[in-house]
Amino acid sequence: MFMEKRNIAIIAHVDHGKTTLVDEILKSSGTFRENEDLSNATMDSNALEKERGITILAKTTAINYNGYRINILDTPGHADFGGEVERIMNMVDGVLLVVDAYEGTMPQTRFVLKKALEANTKPIVVINKVDKDSARCSEVVDEVLDLFIELGATEEQLDFPVVYASAINGTSSLSEDLNTQTPGFTELLDLIISEIPAPSGDSSADLQFQPALLDYNDYVGRIGIGRVHNGKIKVGQMVSCHRLDGSIKQFRVQKLFGYLGLKRIEIEEAEAGDICAVAGLPDLSVGETLCEVGKDKPLPILHIDEPTLQMTIGTNSSPFCGKDGTLLTARKIEERLNKETQRDVSLRVSPNDSESWIVSGRGELHLGILIENMRREGFEIEVSKPAVIIKEVNGQKMEPYEELQIECPDDTVGTVIEQLGLRGAIMDNMTSANGQTRLLYTIPSRGLIGFTTDFMTMTKGYGIINHSFKEYRPMASVEIGERKLGVLVSMENGKTTAYALGALEDRGVMFVEPGVEVYEGMIVGEHTRENDLAVNAVRGKNLTNVRAAGSDHTVVLKRPRPITLEYALDYINSDELVEVTPHHIRLRKRILNTELRKKFDAKK
Repeated sequence: MFMEKRNIAIIAHVDHGKTTLVDEILKSSGTFRENEDLSNATMDSNALEKERGITILAKTTAINYNGYRINILDTPGHADFGGEVERIMNMVDGVLLVVDAYEGTMPQTRFVLKKALEANTKPIVVINKVDKDSARCSEVVDEVLDLFIELGATEEQLDFPVVYASAINGTSSLSEDLNTQTPGFTELLDLIISEIPAPSGDSSADLQFQPALLDYNDYVGRIGIGRVHNGKIKVGQMVSCHRLDGSIKQFRVQKLFGYLGLKRIEIEEAEAGDICAVAGLPDLSVGETLCEVGKDKPLPILHIDEPTLQMTIGTNSSPFCGKDGTLLTARKIEERLNKETQRDVSLRVSPNDSESWIVSGRGELHLGILIENMRREGFEIEVSKPAVIIKEVNGQKMEPYEELQIECPDDTVGTVIEQLGLRGAIMDNMTSANGQTRLLYTIPSRGLIGFTTDFMTMTKGYGIINHSFKEYRPMASVEIGERKLGVLVSMENGKTTAYALGALEDRGVMFVEPGVEVYEGMIVGEHTRENDLAVNAVRGKNLTNVRAAGSDHTVVLKRPRPITLEYALDYINSDELVEVTPHHIRLRKRILNTELRKKFDAKK
């Protein structure tokens, strides 16, 4: 039985509450049984997504409501995963734009909305978190309207309905008056049915299906998720796939999956307007078209965002190799990277040498999440400093630029502006209200590498920073990218002692505490000056039978600086590496031997 359909995507800036909203819509639609456990009814299924509270992979779900099947796609809000947002717009006819009632429109709100308007989808605006004391609903609606006008929305798109909601409390209303909030999201669901057009397409026409997202499992291989634009597709049917290179390959549809609630269910057939997943072709790619054999009508190929950042990932060559992880060999790492490219179309992997690969992605977060997933799976790897990808167009070098938005306390603005000036950033706008200043910049992507760490120090942790890819421009002449301060590098193998670290404290900030295993060439701290310093962090106190006055005082050390994966990738220079294992993140020099490193530095 085929029902009337509505296909919508939920778009928003990071952390404005769209995944929570989807969860609540699922609950209020009556899709779940009464006795079903809803405590974990969340679209973010990956452990990393739950920890960080961000959506990394687009999720598909569907609900039945008043005789309609509503397909909902929860999209990533982060610009690093923008490629997914763009392709999802091809599958839907409308979008729910979720905006925080206090923060208002943010850089990624602009980014995702621009993609939605370009695809000519019908918007409904949801002002979320209206229960906050700091909510400013009417100003935020005005901000959203200004953004629509700025992005060149049509008159029809400008006439958007607004729903006021508190997803966390599961209430909504069509008025900004908090007293009108009622439990459930039936008004929003009614709006989706009345405002969003039914999907176009003719079930009796020839088949056209185009995958916009990829999934992968070990039983059926690659799975293409997309919308049936025309016709019907059945399990066991022979179809022809129009490849990206223009060739045609025939294959049999092994399995078809549909969606209901949080489950992927096997179905026998899907018709025009349905969102489904197709398995059967092991190297199916995003943007290819499946047609009936002999009735070939390929759809326009979908645009996939090019990577802007690359880094080298290789086997662990430190003396501690194999102490922590179980997956160490080049073959295992290569298999894992290739498997990731099966699912993530924005990722590129190419061999560097026999033990390392160049991995290119959309940004530091995109690549950082891949590395974090690998370490959790038991891999030990070595990672280089991220570098931007420089293109050559008509003999001119071009580099990626980003749009940067910063909010920071008024008393820190001077330092932030000065630092951004040194990194080649161009200020576009500056506004100030309630002791906070909002800055808008256009900045070369390489100017942002390593900036977040400095920014948090400059703003004492109170600053908010967001950025999204803007365009490629001619390369700036400004020198950016290397850290100013040198590091303290261990010249011995062994366990650190409180005695040795206490003696080094006035030389800089430590990254390790006493009793930690270190090796020659490992970075144990940050120097207060610009040069690197080889230090002995494992020296014990000489024990004599003479007791000097004051010798029994215990050493009280400052807390070491915590090293996270993002911090480490941001922090290192080009002659350094991050060693990533399941339980440790260590910083090290490429050349571990102290004498060899000194000779190499002298040559520079």
